[in-house]
Order: sequence, then structure tokens, then C-alpha cells
Amino acid sequence: MSSIVTYKYIKQNPDIHVYIKNADAAVEAQGYTEHSFAHVEKVASTVEMILSALNYDERTVELGMIAAYLHDIGNVVNRIDHAQSGAVMAFRLLDNLNMPAEEICAVISAIGNHDESTAQPLNPISAALIIGDKTDVRRSRVRNADMRSFDIHDRVNYAVEKSDLLFSADKSELILELVIDNNISSVMEYFEIFLQRMLLCKRAGEFLGIKFRLRINGSEVI
Repeated sequence: MSSIVTYKYIKQNPDIHVYIKNADAAVEAQGYTEHSFAHVEKVASTVEMILSALNYDERTVELGMIAAYLHDIGNVVNRIDHAQSGAVMAFRLLDNLNMPAEEICAVISAIGNHDESTAQPLNPISAALIIGDKTDVRRSRVRNADMRSFDIHDRVNYAVEKSDLLFSADKSELILELVIDNNISSVMEYFEIFLQRMLLCKRAGEFLGIKFRLRINGSEVI
């Protein structure tokens, strides 16, 4: 059974816009970095890049992008267990749109397994979503305009001057290359926040049959 539910349709759905907007407002009120349209669209683009490069079929790529776009809507309920809340919300949304059950399962499994506290790469979509989400580290995610009051999350994201995720020539490795301003945040501080996430990316890469690498300021650290 084919589905009319496309990534383009999901992006243009006004109700989904409301959920994403309010979910981001909820995490903003708690002092978290940006989780709005810029984030979910970047994650969707990364998922598309990974799955396309590994020659997954067109519909699998699209389902991955749909999962990426919806993955943080659970924050509107609560930051705690937002992956599971988001999966339940996505189920209701997609079921009401008559998406086939097999496709819904793929999407909600990915959403429900993207947060590092409970995440597991269960299928190619979930593995790509984990990597797409956890590698979105950039200065523009910091909302706080006052550097004097930065917490460690602000410092680490703001310190990233450049972030590139790219495959090796033979597509056996996926490499996250970061340039970090050590005057703002040290590499050690980066690891204090992101080590668990990077190890999760490594597991997700293994699920996809590739090696995940991390390079910071030209040095390979994972």
C-alpha cells in the first residue's frame, strides 16, 4: 500500500508547525538550545544525505526525513521522555493521515529511539536520525546573547566555528569535522557534554555498516 504522506506534505502541515513551534518554546523556557525548524530541517537533510549515500530506496529516505522533521515534537509534553512522547504523538498524526502501518512503525521507532538516555539504532531510519540529531552542533543554536552568562551547553555550541559531516571517498566512514574556538570552550568541555552522544553515533554507524569518526581542530578523537 502506497502512502500520500510525503516529506513535503509534512513540512507544509499547519498543525505540525504548531507542535514544533510550541515544543521549541517549551525547551527555550527551560534554557535549552534551539530545537525549532532550523534544527529539524537540518537533521532531515543529514538523514537524507546518509541514507541516499548508502543507497537506501527513495521511500526509506523519505520516511527518514519525516521522522527527522517530527522527532522533537514530544518536547511540547515534557523534555523528560520527549522521544517516547513524540513517538506517540507522531503515531496519532500519521495514523490520521492513513499512512500504512509498516511505515508508521519505521517512523515512530526512529523517533522513540533518538534520545541518548534510551536510544537504540533499531533500523536504518533510527540510526540515521541518531547521527543527524547528535551531530547538529553549531553556534546558531545558542539563544543566549550574553556570553557572560553562558552555561556549558551554550559555550560548547557557541565555540563551534565550523561543522561538517561527510563520507570518506569509499563511503566506509562518516566523519564529523569540527573547528572549535578553544578560547570559548575546551575540547575536554565538549566531551563532557557530547561523549555519550558521539558514542551513540558510533553505534548507529556500526548498525549502518560504517565507521563514525570525530575530528576536532584536525585531530581524530573517535
